[in-house]
Amino acid sequence: MAWYAFGAALLAVVYSIFVARYVIRKSPGTELMKKISDYVHEGAMAFLKREYRTISWFIVFVIILLLVGLSLQRGFTYALLTVISYVVGAFLSLSAGYFGMQISTRANTRTADAARRNFAEALNVAFFGGSVMGMLVVGLGLLGLSLLYIIMLKITGDTVMAASVLAGFSMGASSVALFARVGGGIYTKAADVGADLVGKVEVGIPEDDPRNPAVIADNVGDNVGDCAGMGADLYESYVGSVLSGIVIASAMGEVRGISLAFLLVAIGIVTSLLGVLFIKGTKSNPQGALFRTTVAAAVLFAIGAFIAVRIIFGDIRLYWAILGGLVTGLIIGYVALYASTGKRIEEIAEASTTGVATNIIAGISVGMMSTVLPLIAIAGAIVVAFWAGGFYGVALAGIGMLSITGITVSVDAYGPIADNAGGIAEMAGLPPEVREVTDSLDAAGNTTAAIGKGFAIGSAALTALALFSAYTQVAGIRILDLLNAKVIAGLFVGGAIPFFFSASVMKAVGRTAFHVVEEVRRQFKEIEGLLEGKAKANYARTVDITTRGALKEMIAPGLVAFFTPIVIGSIFGLSALGGFLAGSLIVGVPLAIFMANTGAAWDNAKKYIEAGNLGGKGSKAHKAAVEGDTVGDPFKDTAGPSLNILLKLMAIVSLVFAPFMKFVYNLIF
Repeated sequence: MAWYAFGAALLAVVYSIFVARYVIRKSPGTELMKKISDYVHEGAMAFLKREYRTISWFIVFVIILLLVGLSLQRGFTYALLTVISYVVGAFLSLSAGYFGMQISTRANTRTADAARRNFAEALNVAFFGGSVMGMLVVGLGLLGLSLLYIIMLKITGDTVMAASVLAGFSMGASSVALFARVGGGIYTKAADVGADLVGKVEVGIPEDDPRNPAVIADNVGDNVGDCAGMGADLYESYVGSVLSGIVIASAMGEVRGISLAFLLVAIGIVTSLLGVLFIKGTKSNPQGALFRTTVAAAVLFAIGAFIAVRIIFGDIRLYWAILGGLVTGLIIGYVALYASTGKRIEEIAEASTTGVATNIIAGISVGMMSTVLPLIAIAGAIVVAFWAGGFYGVALAGIGMLSITGITVSVDAYGPIADNAGGIAEMAGLPPEVREVTDSLDAAGNTTAAIGKGFAIGSAALTALALFSAYTQVAGIRILDLLNAKVIAGLFVGGAIPFFFSASVMKAVGRTAFHVVEEVRRQFKEIEGLLEGKAKANYARTVDITTRGALKEMIAPGLVAFFTPIVIGSIFGLSALGGFLAGSLIVGVPLAIFMANTGAAWDNAKKYIEAGNLGGKGSKAHKAAVEGDTVGDPFKDTAGPSLNILLKLMAIVSLVFAPFMKFVYNLIF
């Protein structure tokens, strides 16, 4: 079954290569459009290369820590195999982001040019451009995971040890994902806030106006945050869910469980590729087209999973765990959609007519309410999954939720392509009807991005819980005693970490945005004729300021996420660390859902007013909505999505370093 998974992964990579060539062969439009696209491409790739250099130093440090720490307890061979897995997991995550960004930053101008001809072509170019990232994420993730498992099984001859060293692969993915998500999120929101606060609110020029010095940085940010960042995020979630199933099944001595985990993700890739065929829409409903392709892939997977469980286990009990995870993912996505459309955003927009304060109160209330049903759905999925197969069932629920990651990431990566296409249309002075097409595509992308974040957050809960179960088995913990003072202390400290992490990331966005705002104001003041359109803004300087700020600010939150579990486990013991992980999970999941949905609601309320409602652009309500959206931006695109990586990274670090922490604790006490 691992070979079947390898074959499906190879199919996804081949698809990505062919579709990338299809997108690149499309016309990039006029010379001006191509020049603007090149600015965005160069800025995005420059950021990615500098970010990857920073991450590389962290990877080297972790390699040394793994070799020293695991050699002391498990021997050099075990440590070396774990390091190999770690490096491969990190490298493939970086590769998926790099190659996916190469295409997304080329597809933007081709989407804008296609919009000059007709809506259907523009939708196809944007979606297929995004699907390169989507299929690379699942293709490279499963390619590495399946091949490494086959190799490790040959070397060790032991399914338990092969699965155990494979945890390094997931930790490599998590390490890259956290930095990519935090760094990309800080970049995109600092640029967005800087561009909006000065451009829209202070000066009163349209979004994506070429006179705005932050406009290129803003378009670069869409790619590094919502394309590379989200890709790394779901790559890590995808790998973590599969790994948790393999680790738990191997610990149970259930080889069929390992086979099922590999077969399910292979089916998920095939159904995601089939789901691509459903991308047909109309100008009035691109959102429906994107949602339809997601649902089609989910239905096809549900059918395939039923057959797979029946063949491997002979009954369908475990199927209910898989179906529960899949349905829960759709429920979380639907709630995200519900909270950021219709009457909810109209209420927030109406509240904006009386100022910023009422806008923020209305948005926060919508976000808080949106956590209730997803948490109930997650709780229900856990109960059903545990009934079906214990903690292995929980792992299967996570796999079920992330089975169609190929489509989910495709839809997410489509968003920044459509957004950039609108920016290029504006900056290149294309006719208003072209901007209408790109705006329609962009609005659908914003909404479906909320669905993608919902999948990522929901899967974090199930995957982190499954990894937590794997950790308790490695740590030898049979039960967490809530009357034990250290366990209770761990619960409270774990619950505090998501708030500390979110605060750190939000402050990082604020500090970087401050420098962007200062630079944009300086250029408007000092460059004579800029506001009148007679002079050119210095885009490169704003891009550089945002890049340096994001890379500097992403380091501290990442180090906290990585080292806190090791410190807790080494000083207070593995049971206290178990309480810590449980506390972070219980607090982190609702906080992540709240922040993601609140930010999306504020964003769409602003767009509702910009569509001509309640006074339209430039009105008092619009200015209040823009300022509310600047609060929501780091909520939905930086802090909220980063939390799900935080939870899984802490769980996988605990799993990998459990022997080392036990050794240190016994040495001290």
